[in-house]
Amino acid sequence: MDYSIKIGGEAGQGIQTVGDTLSRVFARSGYHVFTHQDYESRVRGGHNFYQVRVSDRRVSASRSKIDILVAFDTESIELHAAELSDQGQIIYDSATLKGKHAGPQFLDIPFRALAVEHGGSSIMANTVATGAILGMLGMEMDLLLHIIRKTFHKKGEEIIGQNTSAAMAGFDVAVKQCLKCSFSASERTEPKMLIAGVDAVGLGAVASGCKFYAAYPMTPSTGIMNYLAGKEKEFGIVVEQAEDEIAAINMTLGASFAGVRAMTASSGGGFALMVEGLSLAGITETPIVIGLAQRPGPATGLPTRTEQGELQFLISAGHGEFPRVIFAPGDPEQAVHLTHRAFDLAEKYQIPACIVFDQYLGDTQWTYREIDLKKLVNIDYRLRADALKDVAVYKRYAYAENGISPLAVPGDSKHLVVADSDEHDEEGHIIEDAETRNRMVLKRLYQKIPQIRQEINPPLRYGAEVPDVVLIGWGSTYGIMREAVDVLSATRAVALLHFSELWPFPGVDAFDYISFLKNAGKTICIEQNATGQFARLMKAETGFEISSGVYRFDGRPFTVEALLGEIHACLG
Repeated sequence: MDYSIKIGGEAGQGIQTVGDTLSRVFARSGYHVFTHQDYESRVRGGHNFYQVRVSDRRVSASRSKIDILVAFDTESIELHAAELSDQGQIIYDSATLKGKHAGPQFLDIPFRALAVEHGGSSIMANTVATGAILGMLGMEMDLLLHIIRKTFHKKGEEIIGQNTSAAMAGFDVAVKQCLKCSFSASERTEPKMLIAGVDAVGLGAVASGCKFYAAYPMTPSTGIMNYLAGKEKEFGIVVEQAEDEIAAINMTLGASFAGVRAMTASSGGGFALMVEGLSLAGITETPIVIGLAQRPGPATGLPTRTEQGELQFLISAGHGEFPRVIFAPGDPEQAVHLTHRAFDLAEKYQIPACIVFDQYLGDTQWTYREIDLKKLVNIDYRLRADALKDVAVYKRYAYAENGISPLAVPGDSKHLVVADSDEHDEEGHIIEDAETRNRMVLKRLYQKIPQIRQEINPPLRYGAEVPDVVLIGWGSTYGIMREAVDVLSATRAVALLHFSELWPFPGVDAFDYISFLKNAGKTICIEQNATGQFARLMKAETGFEISSGVYRFDGRPFTVEALLGEIHACLG
C-alpha cells in the first residue's frame, strides 16, 4: 500500500482540516504517513493544497503521482488532473464547482448538500469529504468518529452528532458510487505518533528545560511559539510575543542572563534584525538558542514557500568574531535531538546556538513509533548559590585554561555578576588596553573552538558501503535523498551523506567522509538554493569539490520522481 492524496482548493475551504484529520486517522491506524503543504500568503482565496502520503512502509517524501484528488475548486482539477496515477480518482462537488466533468476518473459527491442534509450546515462539507476518502480506501470509520468526538467535545453532543452524521454520509456515498476504486488499505498495526518538524523543535526545547521564549510571529517560525504557548502551564514556560525581533532577542538574552534556558526564533528577515543581539550574545558569552526558519528571499520573497538560502548568512552573521554552533535537522526526530544539543552546547560553552530549518521541514508531518526522550539529559552548567558559597572572589570572565569562565546567576549568591557589551576585563568592567583585548579574544574564540569542534558529529551515511554515486545534502533534503537512494540502489551502488551538524564544519576523525567521497565516481549535491551554498562551504572548509549539483529555488520542494529525473540527468 502506497497512496497519495491531494486536497486542493482556496484558503478558507478547510483544506488543512481535511489533511490533518486524514493524517491522524492514518497514523492511529498504524500506517506510515508523510505530508506537505503548498499555500499562498493570503487568508482567503488563491490556490492551496495539502498532500498526504500513506503507506505500509516507511516514507519520507512526497510522490508526483496522485491516487485521490479532492477538488474543492475548479483550479484544482485544471492544475492537478494530469498528476493522477493510472488508478487515480478525482472527487468533487459539481454543484459547488458549477459544472460536471465526464470520465471514469471523476466521482461527483455533493459535499455541501450532504453537509446541509446530515449535518445541518454547509460548513461541514470538509467533514463529508474526509468520510468519503476513507470510504474510497475501504477503511473503517471508528478512528475518524473518535477524532470528531475529541475535537468537538467542548461544543456538545449536538455538534458531535452533526459532524458524525456528515462524515458517515460522505463515507456511504463513496462506498456506493466508487465502484471503480481499486484502493485497499492494509491491515491496521500499532498506532504511530504524528509530528511536524516545527513542533519537533518545540518539543526539543521543552525537553531541554527551556523556560523562556520570545518571538515576533513570522512564517514559518511561528509554529514554535504556538507549540510552546500550549505548554506554558504544564512546564512553567514564559512565552512572550515581542513587538519586533530586536526586542525578542534582547528579551531572550535577558532571560538567559537571569539564569534560565531561553530561546527565540524567526525567519530570514526577522533574523536580520536580530544580528546585533547575536553579537551581544557573543561578547557577553550569554547562552541562547535561535531558530532560523528559512523561506525564499530576498526581502519578503515568497513568505509561505521553502528554500535553503540562508546558510552562508547564518555562518557569517554578526559583527566581530565569536564562536557559534549551527544545526540543521533533516526530520522531526533529528529536530528534537538537535534542539536539545543546541541548548546543551550553548550553555556549556556560553555561546549562541542555532537551529536552521525551512518551511518544508517545518510543515511536513512524519510518523514514528516513538521518539526516545530518555537520551536527553539536561546538565545545569551554571553556578548556583551552593556552588559559590565557598568562593571568595567571583570573576564572570575569568581567564580559564579551557576558555570557559564561571557562569553565575545574578542575585543567587553574595557575588556581583557584571556583564558589558564593550570589551571588558575578567570582572566584566570596560577596558581599552590591547593586552586585555587580545586575551579576551583568545579566550572567547581560540580556546573554545577546538573543544566545540570535537562535539560536532560527522554526516549520516546511508546506502552502499562502497558507492559509485554519492548524494550530498543538508537539512530538509534528507528524506527525499533517502527515498532516491532506495530507488536507485536497485540498479547501482548509491549512498547519501546528510549533514545536520554544520558549524563548526565536521572533522574527519570519527568518519573520513572526504576519502569516502573521493572514492566515488560521481558526487551530487542536492540543495534548495540557487548558488549551491553547502557545496561552496564544503570546498572552502575541506578543499573537496563536489562534481555536480541539483539546485531548486522556485520555492517548491522536490518530489521523489522529480529528484530522480534530475539525478539521472547528472549521471548522463
